[in-house]
Order: sequence, then C-alpha cells, then structure tokens
Amino acid sequence: MMRASKLLLQITIYYVAIGLAVFIALKVWPDLRHYLPIGGAEQLITQPTKNPLHASEAVRAAHVANFGESVFWLVVAIIAAILVSLPVSWTYMSVRGGDEYDQSLVNTIIVLPMVVTGIVIIVQNSLALAFSLAGIAGAVRFRNSLKSSGDALFILLAVGVGLSAGI
Repeated sequence: MMRASKLLLQITIYYVAIGLAVFIALKVWPDLRHYLPIGGAEQLITQPTKNPLHASEAVRAAHVANFGESVFWLVVAIIAAILVSLPVSWTYMSVRGGDEYDQSLVNTIIVLPMVVTGIVIIVQNSLALAFSLAGIAGAVRFRNSLKSSGDALFILLAVGVGLSAGI
C-alpha cells in the first residue's frame, strides 16, 4: 500500500507541476493558447453543424496557418505526448517488478505515443488515417511480443495518449 500511495503522490505532483507550467506559459504568452488544441467545447455545443463529422474541426489548433506554425504545433503535440506517457511508464515500472519487468516495453510506452502523434498529425482528416492506425496496431504486435495480457493495457494506453495528443 505504501508503494501505491507513493506512486499516486508522485504522479499527482507531476501533473500539478505540468499544469502550473502550462498556466504560467499561457499567462506569459497569451497567444500560445491559439496553438494548443484546448478549448472549443463551447463552439461544438452551441453551433452544431448539419454534418457531425465537420464538428471535429473546431477542436484542432486554431491558428495553424503556415508551415512554421504547423511544425510548432507538431513539436508541442509530441512534447505533450512525452509528458503524458512518462507517468504511464512509471506506473508500469511500479506494477511490474523482478522477472515481470521488461525494459523494452518501458521504451515502447514512452516512444509509441510520439510516433502515433506524428502519424495522426501528418495524416489528419484523410482516409489514410484509418489505415495508418491499423498499421500502428500491427507494428506494435510485430515490435514486441507481450509477456502478459496486462501489458497490452499499457500499450493500448500509449496508443491512446498518442491519438489524443495528435488530434
């Protein structure tokens, strides 16, 4: 129980620190808000479109208009994926110990969200997104044969982090 509460405290402090860093960055550079895929829920709720598939466009970064801004958005999304995947790897290392611990899976948990984020951003709003996501799942299976069915949960969570950071 002590190990679990220590991990919970560590993750809580980590997310509070990240939240404060983002808050301070937004106070210092208010225009940064336009490059982050946050907000937009009000627009989705109050201004429904006839085609519900077009509603997802309001969630993306608002002022990504040229190549430089697109690269900036990509870098921010990949950094966010790394920052969110670190506590997932800490949780894996805490849950698995001794013979169950697999360093290659820890590496996969950290690297996979970056790769998924990059793929999702590159092929966003295209039919190829569905095929690329299927390729991601196949690559994960080929890359690492999982020792435990519980490890699949961490891989699925890593893919989810990458998807959420990329969208």
